[in-house]
Amino acid sequence: MVGGAEFTPECDFDADFVTAGSEVVVLPTAHAYENPALSVEAATEHFKAFGASVRALDVFRRPDAQDEANCSVIAQAQIIYVTGGSPMHLRSVLMDTPLLDALGRAWEAGATVAVAAEAATVMCSHMVDSRGGAFTLGLNAVDTMTVIPRFNTWSTDKIHRTLKLAPADLVVVGIPEATALIRSPQGEWSTRGVGSVEVYRHMKRAEFSDLPATLTNAVTPTNVDPNASA
Repeated sequence: MVGGAEFTPECDFDADFVTAGSEVVVLPTAHAYENPALSVEAATEHFKAFGASVRALDVFRRPDAQDEANCSVIAQAQIIYVTGGSPMHLRSVLMDTPLLDALGRAWEAGATVAVAAEAATVMCSHMVDSRGGAFTLGLNAVDTMTVIPRFNTWSTDKIHRTLKLAPADLVVVGIPEATALIRSPQGEWSTRGVGSVEVYRHMKRAEFSDLPATLTNAVTPTNVDPNASA
């Protein structure tokens, strides 16, 4: 999980991601209305420096996420990178689709999956509304924790609101831009990048060791407004 400012020189930790393969499949879905070609171009130049190529998958509408060819690409990919952008558009395109299922299967099969900025919180059951700090429903791929992306840009008041609204046992993780929170196949967490990842639980700062080893644990979302937007 990358806090934002993906594909910038500060994200040199991406060099470790490409040890899993030589091609990165990039999903610029969240940039559908923000010139996704620019994001793909940045990704191409960024990973070229690490000896890897980029394959952009044009999944911008729900039919694209139901296309068998696109799902096959994701299912067979060794490295998948979901960019930041519009969280609501990303959620609406991927929710309950074969492509989201293929993404999960690829990860379970050992693929490296990176989700940046808004995409990181969209993957969570408790999706953080970046405008005001409240919650809405995400894609349910991660339900043992939630993510505040671009944490370095958040005010103290907005952080406090998110922590106050969070269910008591939910781990809330703030990830700054150009910073990665990385989970190993063994369930061990580490961080890389320019910022400091902060972990919260029960409205208080928690230890890094409080991060869950598993990403799903059948947590039922509460304190979530399904009509909220991010």
